[in-house]
Amino acid sequence: MRWRARIEPLARPFMQAYWRLTRGATLGVRAIAERPDGCIALVKHTYIDGWHLPGGGVEPGETAAFAVGRELAEEAGVALGGEPELLGVYANHTAFRGDHVLLFRATDWVDCATASQGEIECVDWFSPLNLPTDTAGGTRRRLAEIYAGAARSWQW
Repeated sequence: MRWRARIEPLARPFMQAYWRLTRGATLGVRAIAERPDGCIALVKHTYIDGWHLPGGGVEPGETAAFAVGRELAEEAGVALGGEPELLGVYANHTAFRGDHVLLFRATDWVDCATASQGEIECVDWFSPLNLPTDTAGGTRRRLAEIYAGAARSWQW
C-alpha cells in the first residue's frame, strides 16, 4: 500500500474534477470530535492548506452517519462509540455548485489507529475559542457559530 500513499495525493485533484463533472450534487461530512475538556480535533491535509474539521465525501452505498464515523477514524484516530449529532447542512458552493456538507458533533468516542494513507499531515486538539491562525474559513465560521454564538450562515 506504499504506492497508494504516494499516488493518491497526486490523483486527488483529477478524481475531484471527475466527480464534479459526473455528479449533479456531491455530499460531504465534517465532524466536531470533542473531548471532555472541550478541545476539538483538527486535521492538516497533505493536499490543501490550513486546519480543518475531519471529514470527507459520502461514498455510494454509505449513510452520512457511517461516512462521518469512517472519516473520523481514518483522519483523526477517533472511533465513534455512539451516534453522532447532526448539527446542520451547509451549501459549499464555492468548492462546487452542487456540493453540500453535513456537520456532525461526536462526544461519544474512543481513540483508534488512523488509516489516512498519506492524506493527513497531522492531527491536533485545540480550544474552539483559540484556533490556529491558519484554520480554514468554513471551519472557523462553524466553530464560532457553535461555541461563540456567532450568527449562523448556511454557506460553508
